[in-house]
Amino acid sequence: MTVARTVDIRRYRCPMTWVRVKLALEAIEPGEVLEVLLSGEEPARNIPRSAVDEGHEVLGSDEGPEGTRLWLRKRS
Repeated sequence: MTVARTVDIRRYRCPMTWVRVKLALEAIEPGEVLEVLLSGEEPARNIPRSAVDEGHEVLGSDEGPEGTRLWLRKRS
């Protein structure tokens, strides 16, 4: 998978987490992939839900020692 952009929201708290992700999604082309670095239960729950609500696709996630990586495909 080719990532067009990565956004690190690990130091932010809701609702700023979604604001940062939304701005990053606006900066890439439809169909491109955004990688989101996040930490905490609330963003891990809310970011995928908000992305799907806006028509984007959640491609997957991976949890590691420094947090979670989430991949979103911008809606076409």
